[in-house]
Amino acid sequence: MTQPNRKGEVWVFAEQQDGVLHDVSLELCGKARELADRLGVAVGAVLPGYDLGNLPQQLIAQGVDHVYVVDDPSLRYYTTNPYAAVVETLIAKYEPQIVLYGASPLGRDLAPRVASKTRSGLTADCTDLDISNVTDPRTKAEHANLLLQIRPAFGGNIIATIVNYDWWPQMATVREGVMSLQEPDANRSGKVIAETVEGLSELASVVQVLERHVEERKVNLKAARIIVAGGGGVGSRENFEQIRELAGVIGGVVGASRAAVDSGFIGKEYQIGQTGTTVRPALYIAVGISGAVQHRAGMEESAKIIAINNDPAAPIFSIAHYGIVGDLNKVVPMLTKALRNRRLASVQ
Repeated sequence: MTQPNRKGEVWVFAEQQDGVLHDVSLELCGKARELADRLGVAVGAVLPGYDLGNLPQQLIAQGVDHVYVVDDPSLRYYTTNPYAAVVETLIAKYEPQIVLYGASPLGRDLAPRVASKTRSGLTADCTDLDISNVTDPRTKAEHANLLLQIRPAFGGNIIATIVNYDWWPQMATVREGVMSLQEPDANRSGKVIAETVEGLSELASVVQVLERHVEERKVNLKAARIIVAGGGGVGSRENFEQIRELAGVIGGVVGASRAAVDSGFIGKEYQIGQTGTTVRPALYIAVGISGAVQHRAGMEESAKIIAINNDPAAPIFSIAHYGIVGDLNKVVPMLTKALRNRRLASVQ
């Protein structure tokens, strides 16, 4: 739709697999609730799949008012065409003003297809969203309550705010972990709306799923309460063992900056920052990390930050609660030894 529907809902695409909602979809429910309250409209969630059980109730508990459910055997496994048809059909029917997707592999595949079909704008990999009145620089006309789609640009060197004046719904994909997951409220009430979309079986037959292989995550950075992260200053893959030892002593999880990953010291699944995972642990220990803005964006909301770096002017110290200036090859083994001895003493 090209004309703004000021009364349209704020929608979340509810991504699920095997009857489990993706974390990013639950995170987006809270942000959608915030945006919808400011606009004075309801929150909707589009939930395609098969044998969905109590997933609609989970979404309602996260702040959704209306759950649009399309439960069909053709939607058991994700393939682009039938899922896109579901979202496109429901957008045409209900005319939401905002549609949000997680920037997961599935969301990054689905959202551009829907945007193309609905002739809507789409901003990818947003790290924040807001509502504001905006003046169109082309016409000088003021537009009320537009979605501000905020994301890093030019390699993270600037933060761009993108506004869609002309084509609705306003759509964005949002990176996992950048929105806070709100506590569910089991007492919330909402409406589950069963929908059907014609022709799904034909669309699903175009691509057949012959075999599925699900690989478990090697590390769950988002759920970690303690993270010990190493940067390019660690110097080598072998030196990263010091990071692992420190993390092991305090019951933490190993993380890394992009510089460490790009240097081959550790795998990409450990990367924290704008192009990695966004984390909010109780304790974050940054070892040999300079603190470039791209990395800080992914960890600066940690409750406590300890930085270890031999450069007293390193930007990481500007956000650290505690800083240690020194050679990490000396500081980390000493810290590990002290913590290990303290733990041993506590059990004797």
